[in-house]
Amino acid sequence: QVQLVESGGGLVQPGGSLRLSCATSGFTFSDYVMSWYRQAPGLHRELVATIAPASRSTNYADSVKGRFTISRDDAKRAVYLQMNSLKPEDTAVYYCRRPAGGYWGQGTQVTVSS
Repeated sequence: QVQLVESGGGLVQPGGSLRLSCATSGFTFSDYVMSWYRQAPGLHRELVATIAPASRSTNYADSVKGRFTISRDDAKRAVYLQMNSLKPEDTAVYYCRRPAGGYWGQGTQVTVSS
């Protein structure tokens, strides 16, 4: 079965960096678009970034452009989110998603606070 497992969240000071990872299994990873979403308390879940297979073309939410980078390693069946220049408003639970079929990971908490 399809499994998505996020890791790498934690507490970081404003201006700091974190790298989230999403390990996958149960499907041919290299065939699929992969995405990162986030959900802050009291808010809807929002799309953060998406990466296509093959071309590796990417798209980002305006709020993270220039600070976050999504990447993938097909050999490791993993997708990553490098987050730099973090702000308190980036605080959220971050989820890995395979849009095709609507599969989600369990989420990893990112807290940006001094």
